[in-house]
Amino acid sequence: MRYNKILIFFCLIFLSSCGSKKVSYRDSSPKKIKNKSVKSTNRFFNTMTNEQRTHWYVNTYSKTAINEMKKFGIPASITMSQGILESSSGKGSLALKSNNHFGIKCHSTWKGKKVYHDDDEKGECFRKYRNPETSYRDHSVFLKSRDRYDFLFKLKKSNYIKWAKGLKKAGYATDPAYADKLISIIERYELWKLDGSKKPLNKSKEKRLSKNKTKQKTKKIKKSNKNYVVKKGDTLFSISKKFNISISDLVKINKLSGNNINLGQSLKTK
Repeated sequence: MRYNKILIFFCLIFLSSCGSKKVSYRDSSPKKIKNKSVKSTNRFFNTMTNEQRTHWYVNTYSKTAINEMKKFGIPASITMSQGILESSSGKGSLALKSNNHFGIKCHSTWKGKKVYHDDDEKGECFRKYRNPETSYRDHSVFLKSRDRYDFLFKLKKSNYIKWAKGLKKAGYATDPAYADKLISIIERYELWKLDGSKKPLNKSKEKRLSKNKTKQKTKKIKKSNKNYVVKKGDTLFSISKKFNISISDLVKINKLSGNNINLGQSLKTK
């Protein structure tokens, strides 16, 4: 069985970006090597790490994803992240056997070629395409032609977070973490650039979350500072260092008669 039109692009610029999460995605004309067997394609993939293969995948198919966005309105970042996730960056058996990069099953309306593959159930029917580009086009048509995805096309193309959550809500995949995985891929590989965005949506959100976590941690520390339960191995000296308080103050506020403390004893530390 042959894997048609595997796109292979390894110029010096690409190689230099493989070890980094930051990529430009400017490579627009990769060479096409036709009629590569599954075995030889696997050999090619085995020369790369997972990270390198994903960069190769993005550089190879990003132009196709952008063209689909222009024609159908689906964010290129969403299409690209789904392709990465569903096809394991081109190395998945379904992608190799049938050029199916999005895990789309046959359904009753499918009149094209088929291949059978174990998924949620054993031996399920999946669509087979003549090349990866055809799989990308069918993915666009699949989303655009089904009523359950209609609400997605009312969203801004730049809002990949709502698109990712919307795909999960509409039932594209059964994995409860599907949306989070897509968002993670988009932000890790800066796929939001493909949508024409200048920065990721989560940048400010991550800062807010970080501040909130710091505040919550501070509150917990302050709360714990009021009372401390003596644990095995604790001494007045170790407790004083832990809460930045002098031993004399510890003795004073807890009205201790000496330096001895007992296991399980509750001490005020502020």
